[in-house]
Amino acid sequence: MQKTQIYIQESKDRFLQELIELLKIPTISADSAYAQEVIRGAEKVAEFLVNAGAENVEICKTAGHPIVFGEKIIHANAPTVLVYGHYDVQPADPVDLWTSPPFEPVVKKTDIHPDGAIFARGACDDKGQFFMHVKAFEAMMKSNELPCNVKFMIEGEEEVGSENLGVFVRENKERLKADIILVSDTGMLANDTPSITTGLRGLSYVEVEVTGPNRDLHSGLYGGCVANPINILTKMIASLHDENNHITIPGFYADVVELSLEERAEMAKAPYSEENYKKALNIDAVYGETGYTTPERGSIRPTLDVNGIWGGYTGEGAKTVIASKAHAKISMRLVPDQEPGKITQLFKNHFESIAPAGIKVVVNPHHGGEPVVTPIDSIAYKSAAKAYEKTFGKVPIPVRSGGSIPIIALFEQELGLKTVMMGFGLDSDAIHSPNEHYGLFNFYKGIETIPYFFHYFNEAMS
Repeated sequence: MQKTQIYIQESKDRFLQELIELLKIPTISADSAYAQEVIRGAEKVAEFLVNAGAENVEICKTAGHPIVFGEKIIHANAPTVLVYGHYDVQPADPVDLWTSPPFEPVVKKTDIHPDGAIFARGACDDKGQFFMHVKAFEAMMKSNELPCNVKFMIEGEEEVGSENLGVFVRENKERLKADIILVSDTGMLANDTPSITTGLRGLSYVEVEVTGPNRDLHSGLYGGCVANPINILTKMIASLHDENNHITIPGFYADVVELSLEERAEMAKAPYSEENYKKALNIDAVYGETGYTTPERGSIRPTLDVNGIWGGYTGEGAKTVIASKAHAKISMRLVPDQEPGKITQLFKNHFESIAPAGIKVVVNPHHGGEPVVTPIDSIAYKSAAKAYEKTFGKVPIPVRSGGSIPIIALFEQELGLKTVMMGFGLDSDAIHSPNEHYGLFNFYKGIETIPYFFHYFNEAMS
């Protein structure tokens, strides 16, 4: 890997400039107004794969946004690594909270990133991270040190639930045959404390609509006489947690796998500072389910959160109305062995049951995903751990993440493959938030580390 590492060091400036090109494209999959930009993003990903040395590069159409596929088969008997990532990004709203335009990438120094971080929507999630694999692949190709077959599957719908990826995977099982799936869409504990994600929470996402009168009403003439959908909705949502922040939906915890005290003690060995956590978020106190620590609440416990709520008049000035409708978007993060479809149905049944007379409730399910726990005794995990140790000088800590990547469970179900999640982002990178960024240290360290995974994985599989 010596030639590969030299190539990486000599190409750093170009790698960054190419990432900036990609980040300038507003590939917002959730908003149909950006459909052409998403296609343009797919075309740019394909271009970078071709330039890196991939073959059979194709922009594969789906019922939604396209998937970019490419591969390099060096030998029929060599191990095969399937790299997954996504080029779509979250909406940039609220745009006025960004310190620089979300699709005009800039590099700025921060306390956590003294060497600089690139600020842009998608910088960490996931353009900056999947791009590390493209550049690591390029470096191995140009240095003639690629030890494994590589396949790339970079999609454009992860941020909206990967609705069409399952169809693509089922229809292309032969094309996607591999020995392991490699994903960088997670994070690590700190730049001086590498870690590998070994668990992800699942997801159930719903939108609710509460309807009262058949039209908006004058709040003076009708106030106190009819149910106000906004008042009712907020009461219904508030009732979903008790005084201990325990979720009140009947049966919600029935399938939750409780970790033993020994397992929780092992988790607690990971470095963590509650004071630093609060300082980073500018809060005076943490908040959550009684009986669990903050790291536990964010990884091994299920949650229910309102992601958006609206209704009535929200414009400038006053308009004294009782709204006809109120809406909310609600996500539930799930843990083993909770099943998204079952949880969605439990939510629907309960939410409809607590609506008072005179109110109509509609629950519309959106996307979901299964929780995942990956083994730490596999050849692939051990190869990843050796790669981190090589570049960071420390053995990485296995950790569970609070986030969700629904397709990880899909891959295991449809392809029979395990996944290794080699993330290099930090919790402070503000993914899904204004001022998302990705440290240059992390970007380059990922590019340096990935080739060692290929090297050690090939060694172990030979």
